[in-house]
Formats: sequence, C-alpha cells, structure tokens
Amino acid sequence: MEPVDLTVGSLHAAVDDPALNSMNFLNEVAQHYPDAVSLAAGRPYEEFFDAAVLPRHLDTFRRHLADDLGLSPAQVDRTLLQYGRTKGIVHHLIARNLAVDEQITVDPETIVVTVGCQEAMFLVLRALRAGPQDVLLAVAPTYVGLTGAARLVDLPVRPVTGGPDGIDLADLREQARRARAEGLRPRACYVMPDFANPSGVSMDLAQRRRLLDLAVDEELLLIEDNPYGLFPATDAGRLPTLKALDIRRRVVYLGSFAKTVLPGARVGYVVADQRVAGSDGTVGPLADQLAKIKSMVTVNTSPIAQAVIGGALLAHDCSLVAANVRERAVYARNLRHMVDGLARRFPAGGPVRWNVPAGGFFVVVTVPFGVDDALLHRSAREYGVLWTPMAHFYDDGVPVNALRLSVSAVTPEQIDLGLDRLAALVTDELAALSTPA
Repeated sequence: MEPVDLTVGSLHAAVDDPALNSMNFLNEVAQHYPDAVSLAAGRPYEEFFDAAVLPRHLDTFRRHLADDLGLSPAQVDRTLLQYGRTKGIVHHLIARNLAVDEQITVDPETIVVTVGCQEAMFLVLRALRAGPQDVLLAVAPTYVGLTGAARLVDLPVRPVTGGPDGIDLADLREQARRARAEGLRPRACYVMPDFANPSGVSMDLAQRRRLLDLAVDEELLLIEDNPYGLFPATDAGRLPTLKALDIRRRVVYLGSFAKTVLPGARVGYVVADQRVAGSDGTVGPLADQLAKIKSMVTVNTSPIAQAVIGGALLAHDCSLVAANVRERAVYARNLRHMVDGLARRFPAGGPVRWNVPAGGFFVVVTVPFGVDDALLHRSAREYGVLWTPMAHFYDDGVPVNALRLSVSAVTPEQIDLGLDRLAALVTDELAALSTPA
C-alpha cells in the first residue's frame, strides 16, 4: 500500500461532500461506458460546431476594438494577449445582447464576465456568505453545481418546494421566516424560471411577478440562472426573465454562453446591479465587489475566449436568438421526439410517468422502483443506456424514484435506441417488483 500523506478528513469538508462527488460522477460516468447511448449529458448539440469560425470571430472582435472603440494596433494586441480587465472586455456587448434579446437594460459596469457560469455562482455565494448565520434557499430539485459551490463557501442550502408552478411561494415564505426564527439570515433564493435543470419546469408570468413581490416583502435576493431560456419548444413566445421584470434590484442574473455559443470557451457572466455602500461612504454596484473576489480566484477571464464570444455576438448584431435558430429547432424536435417516444413505449395511466416541458433540455421520468447510481451502472453495463438519477439534485440523501433524460446532445435515432434500451430496463425492474421474494 502506498504511504499516505494526507487524509480527506484533514481537508476542507466540501471535498468529500456528496454534491461535489455528484458533479464529478455525472461528468465522468459516460467515459466508463463509451458504447452506451447517453441520455444523461446536458451538453449542447455538437453537429453545428465549426472550428473554422473561431479565427473569424477573433478577427471580427479585433476589428471591433480598432474600428468601433478606436484602439491602436498595440492596444488591440494588449487587450487580447495581456492580462485583462477583471470585469471583462466584452461586458458592453453582453449589455447589448441583454437589451436586444431579453429587454434587460443594465449598465455594462454592473456585469462581471466569468469563467463559465459556475464561477459566477461561486462569486455571488462567496460575497453573500458573510457569517455563520447566513443561509441560501434554493428550489428543489436543484442544479448540483449550485449546491457544490455553496459547500465550498460554507453556505448552508435550505430547499424550497418546487412543483408544477416552478416554486411554491408559500413554502418560500415559510422557509425564510423559519430560518429567521432560528436566528439565521436567509440571503437569497436560487431559481431557474425557464426550463429548469433538472426538472424542466417553467414559471408563468403571474408566478414570476408574485415571486418578485415576495422577494421584496421578505428582503431576499433572487439568484436567477438562465442557461436554457432561449430554447422554447413551441411558438408561444418567450416569457420575460425575472431580471427583465425587476424594477427594485432584487435579482442577481447569471448568464452563460456555453449553450448558445461555445461551451469550450468557458465564458459566463453575472449581472449584479445592487447598490452597495462601502466602508468609506462610496456607493457602487455589487459587481465591483464580485470583481474583487474574482481577482483572487481567476484574476481575469481569458481575453482570447472572450474575443471568440464577442465576435460571435457581433456577427449576429448581439442577438443570440438570431444565432441559435438551428439549435432551437433541433432541441424542440428532440424534445417532441423524446416525449412521443415515451408515450409509445409506456401506456398512459401506467406506473411510468413523465413531464412535458415547454422547452429546454430535460424530461423527468418517474418510476415505481428505486433509482440510484448502482442502477445507473447496471443500465449502462447491461442495457447500454445512460441517464441521470434525480437523487443527485436533492440534498437530503433520500431515495428518489425518478430519473432525468436529456435531449440536447443526441439525434432522434439515438433517442429511439436509448428509449428502447430504457424500456427494457424498466420492464425488467417492474417484473422484479411483481415477483414474490
């Protein structure tokens, strides 16, 4: 046995936390079963990836720096090749994008460009965790990356009931007041109002307005995460984000270009326009404080990666809606194919049920038997299909008889093959339930 230099117990408790283990597990399980059809990964569709556009995007952004912003050739090179501004160099283009696509009007100085949306989450949670009395509320089931980030900054997460309306407002109010009665300070509630990961559920317009009013009443911030909002599956129209409806600076808005431009660029952002009074009497946006934290974590987001994103934005007049017409059509097609495929394989009124999201990447299937990592491994090994146990998205360790299917990175043919294999697994599990011990 190799000599041991450290134990996990001697490190920060988060490194052995189930949330961090879940993220690693979910990212790596597909590598162990390369021949299995993966209905697990929430990755964007790869068939439209084109490395040839990268130099064009770089050149477009270089010309923007020179022609639109008036930088000299030396300044252009320095902007792209040198350590960069902590808040980012495409913040003004992100502000234009938000105005064009989301009708969100913000000062570019309230935006911090981050290394993916994951860093944006971390910065916000690190800033809000001021002491041991602070807690975060989050709609359950919750994206595991949020839970893991909260662990890293020692910020406890308290679940709020989700459900078909996206969030149970009565439970949100109860959880906030219960925390205060225990001497704690609920700082914010994390929500994903559009096609949430993992549930696929969305909030209607009235629910969004009620949530904003409740946030004011309870003095809560709302951390709005919106990676899937551009991908409705119908022509009913997109609803305004919470941030677009926010007139009282209750919403900290998280954005990402992973699903809409290029995941490999690892560029996200946070809009934090809340006014913060400094110890010296000055007042500035929360973004300024987040930038201080970022400067000690990643220093700055890669200017080259930002330039690729900036060029892609400029190529479409800063509209990601326009840039993602093909992608939206693929995801809508796949979502319909997935739901129709489930209906063909499992009878209505039977023990297997599923939701029908209005867009996004995910469908949740509920079954009458235990769903855990052991079953997932058996599914991949013996049946050749991968999916995600919903238990990973709850923070209480209680078994959940449900699994998440993703439609984003597969073809209709792969969906059919994966569902055939899933149906075989489910049939065998149901048979085992009915067999006397």
